[in-house]
Amino acid sequence: MLIEDSVPSAAREAKAAGAAAGASATVAAAPPLLSVQDIHVCYGKAEALHGISLHVNAGEVVALIGANGAGKSTTLRAISGLLKPASGQIVWDGKPIAGMAAERVVAAGIAHCPEERHVWPEMTVRENLMLGAYLVKSKSEVERRLAIAFHRFSRLKERERQLAGTLSGGEQQMLAIGRALMSEPRLLMLDEPSLGLSPKMADEVFEVVREINRHGVTVLLVEQNIHNALAVASRAYVFETGAIKASDRSENLLNNPDLLNAYLGG
Repeated sequence: MLIEDSVPSAAREAKAAGAAAGASATVAAAPPLLSVQDIHVCYGKAEALHGISLHVNAGEVVALIGANGAGKSTTLRAISGLLKPASGQIVWDGKPIAGMAAERVVAAGIAHCPEERHVWPEMTVRENLMLGAYLVKSKSEVERRLAIAFHRFSRLKERERQLAGTLSGGEQQMLAIGRALMSEPRLLMLDEPSLGLSPKMADEVFEVVREINRHGVTVLLVEQNIHNALAVASRAYVFETGAIKASDRSENLLNNPDLLNAYLGG
């Protein structure tokens, strides 16, 4: 479904660098690709995030899990520039980006695929994908990225001229992910990618996430279905009412039913 040439060279280099670092215990650990440090985010006078701190290393899949309203989506919005933190720092590849305009965050290499897909129903599949490359000025470069998207998602190629609103829910999710990847990000943030999908289609979506990650793209995933999330992520943070209550490797969280029951209902 994916081809090596479809991956941004920076992402390939990051993946290779990570492999080289892991080969020798004497090599110092690289700093996180993304670091969120004690951020507070408010909607009006109501504080939604109460000092969130987390990090994502290059090449990882990291999940944010928790009940509805726990602050997971708000965290992604703050990272992508859709919300400005009241305080705290967000550091991307060594540079502060808290409060940066969303288009500058995209240009820096972060793509955000929002909850409920938000495709443009009266536009074609091709037109929706092209929106993901709105910062690209070269027509030939846009066409190159379209070709990659259609190679990656063959079902979208079959529906290239079809209106996005006529696609199934799973196809719309593939389109939303494809649109986000048109910016060739180093970090892809996915918000509830399995929401409203059948189990079979959800499995397909998560296999796409695995393929994307295998080819060098770092992934930060929000997912309410904890078993789906922990099956694809190597680490996870557990959110409750705007705060992080726990973090661990996925296998450890799956083997901690008391914690899952306490914060996630099972």
